[in-house]
Amino acid sequence: MSLKSLLDRIQAESKEKEEVKEELRRRMRRATRLSKQAILFTHQERFDDAKELLTETTELFAKLEKVSKKYPDLVHTGIVDAAYQEYAEAHTFLTLVRQRRFPDPRKLNVPSIPYVLGLGDVIGELRRRSLDLLRKGDVRAAEKCLETMEHIYVEITAMDDAYLLVSGLRRKCDIARRVIEATRGDVTIEARRGSLKYSIEELKRIIEKEKEERK
Repeated sequence: MSLKSLLDRIQAESKEKEEVKEELRRRMRRATRLSKQAILFTHQERFDDAKELLTETTELFAKLEKVSKKYPDLVHTGIVDAAYQEYAEAHTFLTLVRQRRFPDPRKLNVPSIPYVLGLGDVIGELRRRSLDLLRKGDVRAAEKCLETMEHIYVEITAMDDAYLLVSGLRRKCDIARRVIEATRGDVTIEARRGSLKYSIEELKRIIEKEKEERK
């Protein structure tokens, strides 16, 4: 084979790889957008719509398998990891809200590190949900969200050498700790307010009853 033929082949292969790379980027950007929208739908309690978006996202990730066989270096990039992380966050949040359990990353086909990082971000979504529940007057459900937030934080920080093995996890845990403290304060204030309201109403009832008895 002549040198020109060799170089032509290399050029063609490089062009093909670049086209695959661009297509992969488009798919991962779409996967990230769909996952973000699924989180929004979960907050709006449009659970079927959220599930439908995540199903579409799953199909986008399924196409990575073909790419990984020919170009394994392309599927180990920041944009792919970010998409997996957002997907894991969306799936975990939806599953917690609907079924009160944590999805297995193996069943989601999500690598372990993006799963852990996505799990850390779920704490922020649970805070948002707890505030929505407080506005609706459902203090008990907001307390359940807080308990789940604390459970996630405790389990993640208990992982041996987690900060060394998972880049960016320390920062997420630092943010999560502040988010949990703020949520605990909000839930506590609302719980006390509800207790005070109940006490006032009970006092009014007693006073009204005494007035009736004097008549």
